This record gives sequence, C-alpha cells and structure tokens, in this order.
Amino acid sequence: MSTISESLFNAIENTISPIAAKLSSQRHVVAIKDGFISSMPFLIVGSFMLLFAHPPFSANSQWGFAQWWLGIVERHTDQIMMPYNMTMGIMAVYIAAAIAYNLAQSYKMNGFMAAMLSLMAFLVVASPQSNSALPVGSLGGEGIFTAILVSLYSTELMHFLQKHNIGFKLPEQVPPKIRQSFDLLIPILAIFITLFPLSLYIQHQFGLLLPQAIMSIFAPIISASDSLPAILIAVLLCHLLWFAGIHGAVIVGGILQAFWLTNLGINQQELNAGQPITQIFIEPFWQFFIVVGGSGSTMGLVFLYLRSRSAHLRSIGKLGLVPSMFNINEPVIFGSPVVMNPLLFIPFITAPLVNAIIAYTATRTSLVNHVISLAPWTTPGPIGAAWSTGWDYRAIILVGVLLCVSTLIYYPFFKMYEKQLLEQEEPILQPQPVEN
Repeated sequence: MSTISESLFNAIENTISPIAAKLSSQRHVVAIKDGFISSMPFLIVGSFMLLFAHPPFSANSQWGFAQWWLGIVERHTDQIMMPYNMTMGIMAVYIAAAIAYNLAQSYKMNGFMAAMLSLMAFLVVASPQSNSALPVGSLGGEGIFTAILVSLYSTELMHFLQKHNIGFKLPEQVPPKIRQSFDLLIPILAIFITLFPLSLYIQHQFGLLLPQAIMSIFAPIISASDSLPAILIAVLLCHLLWFAGIHGAVIVGGILQAFWLTNLGINQQELNAGQPITQIFIEPFWQFFIVVGGSGSTMGLVFLYLRSRSAHLRSIGKLGLVPSMFNINEPVIFGSPVVMNPLLFIPFITAPLVNAIIAYTATRTSLVNHVISLAPWTTPGPIGAAWSTGWDYRAIILVGVLLCVSTLIYYPFFKMYEKQLLEQEEPILQPQPVEN
C-alpha cells in the first residue's frame, strides 16, 4: 500500500505538479481567473433577480403568498428583469474589461486604459450598431469566449506598442492624464484595422457576428464539458493536485469558469424562453453537490473527527466545523493532514467522484432542478443548493444524501487513521514514573 501510494505521489509530484504550478502562475491564466472573480458580484445579483422573476410556484397555486408573488411578477416583469439584463444579461462586457485590467496590471501598464480599450474592441465585434441600437444578444453567455480572446488580444496589442515605443510622443510638460489618453490612439486605430475588418468579413461571409462564429467553434467543447466523463476528469485532476499540496480548486476552477458561465447563460436563456433546461456542469453544481464542505467533500470527515478518540482529530474537527459549513476546509486538509496522507487519499478522491455521479444522475433524470442561478460559494451547502436550483427543496435532500454517502466512504479510512494516531498518542498520555 505504501509503495503504491509513494509511486503515485512521485508521479503527481514529478509530472502533474510542475505543469499545474506553471499554469497557475501564467499571467494570462491568472488574468482570466481574476477577471471572472471581479465580475462575480454583478453575476450573483443578476442571478438572484432572475430567481425573483420566476417564482417557484405553479400558476394555479391557491396559496395567498404565491398568488401575491406571481401577481407582482406579471405586472412588473420588465422592471424586475432590469437588474438581470444589466448584469447577467451583459456579463461578457464586465468580463472583457476585468480580464484586460488584470492582464495590464501584470505588465505594470495602466489597467483602466486597457479595460477601456478591451471594452471598445469587444463592442465593435459583439454589438455593432444597427438601426440606431446596439444588439445585446451576444453580450451575455454567448460572448464569454469572445470577451476572453478580445481582452487578451487588445491588451497584448497595447503592451506590444508600448514596449516598442510606438505612439505619439508628447512633451513632458503635458499633464500625465492627457499623455495617457493619447497613448490609446494608436491601439484604438490598430483595433479598427485588425478586428473590425475580421468582424465585417465574418458577417458578410457567414451572416454571423464574431461571438456567434466563435461559439459555433466551441460548441462541441462546451457540449463535451457538460458530460459526466468530463466532470469526473475535472474532479479527479483537482483532487490529485490537492493531494500533492497544490490548491487544485483554484487551478481547475479557473480553467472551468468560462464553461461554467457559458452553461449558466444557456440555462438562463432557456428558462426565460420557457424551454427545457439542459446544462448541468455549472459552478454551484460543483460547490454544493460535488464538494460538500469543501474539496474532497470533507464535511462528513469533520463530523467523524468530532467523535474521534484521538485528541488530534477531535481538535481538527472542532477547528474545522464552522469553516466547513461555509465550504472552507483548509484547516481539515492541512491540519489532518490530508495532503500526502496515503490513508486518506482514497476517500479524498473517491467521495467527490461518487457525489458527482449521484448528483449528475439526479439532475439528468429531473429528480432535482438544474442550476439556474449563482450563489456565493461560501453559502452553506443546503442553502446554496436550493438557491442555485430555483429554491428546489429536493436539492436540500440531495445534499443530505451526498453528505451521508461521503461520510460512509470516509469511515473505514478514518478508523484506520484514528488507530494509527492513538498508537502515537498513548505513550504521551501514559503517566510517567516518578523518580525517587
């Protein structure tokens, strides 16, 4: 057992970890991840308003509260949906600006000017004016991949021009703010010389806006990312990195954010259109169903720790209980420790994989609703699951089932680890003979 675990750890440490470490610190990956994080407050508020606009009641409900809520929505739909339309409905706008800002900051450039350039470039290709109006169809989930590509391109273009001193040279007496504004003249012209003709060509040749064309290219990848095998691969990679001491959730989550938000946008469009909701793999599905209590689905392990005969494990259980309720389990992962611990490796990998299979099956068979809203990842599991599925009470039951399953998976390995620790603790607890 120890030989197998040692070989596995060496493979992770020597093969996967170096790649993951380089990827996690690569400036473009970091900028994309930080850009998504910066956009989250807008998306969470917009998602909440979407839930309010779609009450969890049948139109035939006789309950007074349900009738009151349904009546408000019927009379004021446009006003209620306005916060959603200005946040989730145009989420790619915020993402384009946020990614450019963070990438520019990594180059020590003016982040605000880079964000403005990226925003303009994205609107040029995603929302060209027509009949004195800007179409918004490609500013939501459909435009996410375009927002990523355009923000990276425009910022790299700006960096290239500044690095080679290509621009207008103004005297030092000119105020800094004016010099900064003139620094954007050449990048703006370069955007209209490069991206704008490309956008016109795609519209003329294929009758599509650039985001629609890019989405058609990414469609097979998006579809594959919503499959159970893809989910299991992502879960496995995340927890292998954790076992090696690398924050797997940050690396894997950063890569998956674009797919998660695209899938969420698809679900919300289908909800607004009254169509069947199709996408499953969205961030709340990961946070509240797969990793109950944090990576490794360690909430059940915390409960086991609380009743352990080992003083060490009891102390970790007490220390980790409250954070785990809010999906923060670093005290458990590093305090147990789970990292590089062969006894806890198997359940740490297995519990989230089993949870993913159960939750995926339950969602695909409509035993619980699909995710249609974003809830903050620190929301306690049952509440976050219900919130993100449109206040479906069955999601709370599912979280309870997953918690029980993960506890059962951890139990035999916990007992072995407890026995090992008790053997180490007993000599310390034995009273020492008093010397005369």
